[in-house]
Amino acid sequence: MGENIRLKSAAGEIGAYLATPKGSPKGGIVVIQEIFGCNHHIRAVTDKFAADGYLALAPCYFDHIHPGIELGYTPDTIAQGRDYVMKLGVDKAVQDTDAAIAELKRRGVRKVAVTGFCWGGTITWLAATRLKPDAVIGYYGGGIHGTRNEKPGVPTMLHFGDKDMHIPMAHVNELRSLHPGVTIYDYPADHGFHCDERGSYDAPASKQAYARTLEFMAKHVG
Repeated sequence: MGENIRLKSAAGEIGAYLATPKGSPKGGIVVIQEIFGCNHHIRAVTDKFAADGYLALAPCYFDHIHPGIELGYTPDTIAQGRDYVMKLGVDKAVQDTDAAIAELKRRGVRKVAVTGFCWGGTITWLAATRLKPDAVIGYYGGGIHGTRNEKPGVPTMLHFGDKDMHIPMAHVNELRSLHPGVTIYDYPADHGFHCDERGSYDAPASKQAYARTLEFMAKHVG
């Protein structure tokens, strides 16, 4: 279902994983990685969106540092991933996301959503506040609270786990207060609950969040 392509942005050229649905796409979606790179899980998520009818593109953001970075889920790789995102920063990632939106539209879809997980959830939020996708859906973005005063300009949905030690519920509730127009859900789950390759995976929360994501996309993207 998927293929590797090249993506040119204002930040430079990187790789990306493109998954194409059968038949005409309902729309497009940019899938933004966690701190672990564009790894097996992110490709699987991208494939899933394609199976559900969307042209899906996952940029390999870490290619700016070194091509082909894919990490697992150990304490050592978590430390590596955190180091990589500190080196990369957010500005290049936002530029890459903008290029990914444009690439999907160049391939014929009229509307494009952005979704992302963990670090990608934060970049998804910044796509809502700094770019012009047609909708965004962020999962447990730990850096959202630090940019909480930026205002989304597009339909926005956020998912959080209420057992997430990285994102206090006080921060989630502050976002609710600051941005009443943003749809925010929380689940009895931990950080990373949508990743079925992590110990924190929570199947009921993942299933419900994904169903809500697809419903949101059907409303705003097609």
